This record gives sequence, C-alpha cells and structure tokens, in this order.
Amino acid sequence: MDHLDYDTLDTLKQVMEDDFNLLIETFRQDSIERLKKLHEVVQGNDADLIRRAAHSFKGSSSNIGAQQLSALCATLEKKALAGNFQGLAEDVQIIEKEFLHVQSLLANYS
Repeated sequence: MDHLDYDTLDTLKQVMEDDFNLLIETFRQDSIERLKKLHEVVQGNDADLIRRAAHSFKGSSSNIGAQQLSALCATLEKKALAGNFQGLAEDVQIIEKEFLHVQSLLANYS
C-alpha cells in the first residue's frame, strides 16, 4: 500500500487551486492535534474514546490520500471496537511515524 495516493492529491490540487496549500497545512495541524488525542486516550480503557479518535484520524487521512496512515488508524479503530487494549501505545507510535513520513512527502509534493 502506498503512503500517498497521488491521484487523490492531484485532484485535490485541481479542485482547491490556490487553497490547496491551506488544505495541506490544515491537515498537518489537525493531525498533530489528533495524534496528541490518540496518545492521551490510549492511556485509558475507554474503547469508545479510542475508537472515535482513531476513526476521525482515519477519515482525514483518507481524504488527503494518506492510504497507509488511514489503514493504520482503521486497525486501531477495530482493536478498540473489539475491546483489545494490548499494544495500543505502540500502535499510536507507528501511526505517528507514518504521519511524519506522510508530512515529509506532502512537503515535497508540487
């Protein structure tokens, strides 16, 4: 699975025109906040909070074409839905690493 779907990015760039960079910056800022939230919620045992935080990040990642990031969030969402709390902090670290990679790819996208 690719880290970024460049067809999605190309379409967004075409549709958003001059606002494309704002979209990317908004995604970046939003993602930083979503990661903070994930780090917080996985410390507890509230499956619904974890699921909702993962679901939200999954959606925004998918919208921007960050396929691998979206898939990792989907896995975390499914674990929370199943009440499986094992390894959640590590899962969030993997999500964060993927976000940093996506952020780098987006910065180099033109």
